Amino acid sequence: MTLRTIVISAMLATLSGAAGAQEALAPREPHRIEQICGEDGCQWEKVATCEGFIEGINFDAEGRMFIVGLLTGSIYEVADGGCTPVGESQGSPNGARIAPNGDLLVADRFEGLISVDLDSGERTSLHRGDGVAMFRGLNDLAFDPEGGLYFTEPYGSDALNPTGRVFFLSAEEGAVPEVFASGIAYPNGVAVSPDGARVYVAEFAANCILSIPGPLSRNPADVPHVFAQLVGGLGPDGLLVDDAGNLYAAQFFAGQIAVMDAFAMPYGVIRLPEGAGQGTTNLALHDGYLFVTEAFANEVWRVALNGDAVTRRVAPCCATRSLVHPP
Repeated sequence: MTLRTIVISAMLATLSGAAGAQEALAPREPHRIEQICGEDGCQWEKVATCEGFIEGINFDAEGRMFIVGLLTGSIYEVADGGCTPVGESQGSPNGARIAPNGDLLVADRFEGLISVDLDSGERTSLHRGDGVAMFRGLNDLAFDPEGGLYFTEPYGSDALNPTGRVFFLSAEEGAVPEVFASGIAYPNGVAVSPDGARVYVAEFAANCILSIPGPLSRNPADVPHVFAQLVGGLGPDGLLVDDAGNLYAAQFFAGQIAVMDAFAMPYGVIRLPEGAGQGTTNLALHDGYLFVTEAFANEVWRVALNGDAVTRRVAPCCATRSLVHPP
C-alpha cells in the first residue's frame, strides 16, 4: 500500500466518522407536553379549596393528602374537597415532606426545621439553627435516596443581595445541618435527581433553576451550573423530579408548571385552567396524577399524567432510619 493510498484511506475514515458523529448529534424530535399529560390535552381537575397561602403538598403511605398554610400556621389534611387543621396552628410553615418515619417534616419560616405527627398534630422542634446561628427563615426541603435532607434558607436574599443558602442534613446519627451551597438569589424549591447525584435549586429571584452536584455525585466533570432559565412569572417555586428524571417547576405568578427532561430539554408548560389563580407553589405526584397548590385562590388542582412518562414516587429509601436528630 502506497503512502498516497494510506492518506486517502485515513481521510475517508475521518470523513465517515465525522458524518456518523454529525448524525448522532443531529437534533432529535422535540419533546411535546402531550408526552407528559396525554394526547387529548392536559385536563385539570379542582380537588379542594383551603386557606392560608397553601404550599407543601404531600401524600403519606396511606394516601392521605396534607398541605400547609403559610399565613395561618396550619397543617391541613385535605379530604372531600375541604381542609381540616391537624393540631394547633403555630409558626409559618413553608415547605413540607413526608419523612421515612411517616411524620411530616416542615421547613418553617420562624420555627426552623420541625416534625409533625400527622395523627396527633404534635409538633417537635428539630433544628432552629446550624449550631452557630439561628436560621434566617426556611422555605422548602427534599430528601436524597440515602435519607439525607436538603433545605433552603432564602429570606433576606434577593437579586441584588444573593445571600441565600441551602443546607444539608445527613441521615447519620447525631448529624447537624451544614451549609451545602450559598450566594443564591432567594433559593426557593429544592429537588434531588433519582440517583441523588444532582440537587436542583429554584433560584427564585433570578428566575432560573440551578443544578449542583451532591455528595452522591460520581462525575468529576459535573459542576454547579444554571440548569434552566425560565420565562414568565416571578420565578420558580416548588420543584419535583419523577422517577424518569424529568423536572417539574411551579412558576409562581405564571399559573403554570414547566416540565423538562434530565438534560434540561423542555417538554413545555402545563397551564392551570382559565380562571384559576396564578400563584402556583408546590407539587406532588400520587397515583398517576400531578398535584399542585395554588396560593392566591388557595386551591388544589390535579392533572393526569402518562404512565409511560413517569412512575409513582411515594417515599424515599431507608424507611426504618431516623433522618433528623434534635440537638
